[in-house]
Amino acid sequence: MFKRSLLTLTLAATLSASAIAGAPQQKTSAPGYYRMMLGDVEVTAISDGTTKLPVHQLLQMDADKVRDKLAEFYRHSPLETSVNAYLVNDGESLVLIDTGAGSMFGDSLGNLVRNIEAAGYSADDIDEVYITHMHSDHIGGLVNDGKRVFTNATIRADKHDGDYWLSQQQMEQVPEAQQGGFKGAMAALNPYVEADQFKPFVAGETLAANIKSVEAYGHTPGHTMYRLDAGDQSLVFWGDVMHVAEVQFDQPRVTIAFDSNQDEARERRIKAYADAAKEGYYVAGAHLPFPGMGQVKSEGDAYDWVPVNYSPMW
Repeated sequence: MFKRSLLTLTLAATLSASAIAGAPQQKTSAPGYYRMMLGDVEVTAISDGTTKLPVHQLLQMDADKVRDKLAEFYRHSPLETSVNAYLVNDGESLVLIDTGAGSMFGDSLGNLVRNIEAAGYSADDIDEVYITHMHSDHIGGLVNDGKRVFTNATIRADKHDGDYWLSQQQMEQVPEAQQGGFKGAMAALNPYVEADQFKPFVAGETLAANIKSVEAYGHTPGHTMYRLDAGDQSLVFWGDVMHVAEVQFDQPRVTIAFDSNQDEARERRIKAYADAAKEGYYVAGAHLPFPGMGQVKSEGDAYDWVPVNYSPMW
């Protein structure tokens, strides 16, 4: 009897100790923002979340070669892919570059506003929103249940993209199965058009916070990069110049199914890589692993990605 009682007590003590030591898993990470200074301008990367893309089917190269290349980096397809946006604060204007997917691209995205708030701002604080192009994962966050999210902001995008994606006539010229992109763009932008808060620009125009729009057509008819110069430093927001770092830095000529003009998109990417490597400026990519900021280094005909060095900013 004594041995049985002793065994019971020992087992109870063991279970009790395990219960105390084994805290429940939290299943969450830190809020999705990362902040850096570019000269005296504050730049904050904002995560909208991630989505898994079947890149072996989307990249315009042999699917097995895509898988092999991903495997070199311990990755596989579908590839968990970041969707990033960026806040620029020069002390006079607060500018948001791209808005994530909102509710247009699945439940793993749509975290933009929550992470803007975690970074110390609110949607109402934003003065202007600059859109790199009108694909749903860049404009979906403009609206929530059909209503404007950024009620105080002017929305800016290249005129070529607006003229294409917001045109009923253009939409009717493509098969019905391909009309979703047009409908998504209209749903996201039209509330701002109706409120007189959409103001397209011509490439090359300098916007608020000394941000210059840079023509990068090919991915879409009006795909745009944005260049921020602050003191002796520069940062170019790439948008969708590239999608899959593991493949497209090593093989810049590889395009993706999302590119509306494959040849033009290829040439824009090659030039963007070469310029970034030559000048050594920072770049920020919408689909580079969060926070998506870093520099590009030339390696012959290929390139290496050098992520921004972490700084806690205190």
